[in-house]
Amino acid sequence: MKCTTIKEDIECGFMTVAGCSFNGSACHPVVEACEGCNHIVEFPSGLYCTTFADPRAKWAYGVCNFATHRKSNNGAGATTAQKVNPLKHSKRMARGS
Repeated sequence: MKCTTIKEDIECGFMTVAGCSFNGSACHPVVEACEGCNHIVEFPSGLYCTTFADPRAKWAYGVCNFATHRKSNNGAGATTAQKVNPLKHSKRMARGS
């Protein structure tokens, strides 16, 4: 349904016929860590995330998984050391590969 509280005319999964069913009956404004994200939209009552209703909760345990302005540590182009099974490695070395 379309939101009728804060994010007017935006599709919202928390909206019901009885009103907003989210914790506190309304979405929460974005936090400082959200600055620069493409999901932020300005409404008359402030800046809000169009993807998630409580941005502070998304940033509580690390980087928000919806953040478009942050790069992950293991994204494309990042090099990570691959674990090698020591038994398989010794067998490969024994046969000369």
